[in-house]
Amino acid sequence: MNPQLIIDVLLLLLAANGAPVVVARLLGERWAWPVDGGARFTDGRPLFGPSKTWRGLLSGVLLTAIVSQLLGFGLLLGMLFGAASLAGDLSSSFIKRRLGVVSSDRALLLDQIPEALLPLLVCRQLLGLDLWSMAWLVLLFVVGALLLSRIMYRLGIRRRPY
Repeated sequence: MNPQLIIDVLLLLLAANGAPVVVARLLGERWAWPVDGGARFTDGRPLFGPSKTWRGLLSGVLLTAIVSQLLGFGLLLGMLFGAASLAGDLSSSFIKRRLGVVSSDRALLLDQIPEALLPLLVCRQLLGLDLWSMAWLVLLFVVGALLLSRIMYRLGIRRRPY
């Protein structure tokens, strides 16, 4: 696999998943409308939880589109990639709520794999990725996300070091 493509795809994943965290830190509670609107599933737990906001979704998709354009992939691929990554993030939040994991609590691998794997599957052909490349990208994202989270915590961007 092309090393530059690996770096570029990791940058797209970073944009999609990092933008909501940075924007939340910068804006606090302003415009932080929950995606689920406070709705609860049949088990009485929130669908996604209060930390999954429209502001986060919008910022993740927009930044990923911009990064994608700068990398030469185009705005539409970036929007699709960002939306798929954040859909993966929402799916992991849905599963975490069903398992009784509180919003913003850590669930190793469940917090990282869906948000990395879903955009790779959706954009696989557009990016020219094979299955081995996708597996390596997911592994690199998981390790990178855990390391970057600690750095962001030390810089005061994240509230927790995971």
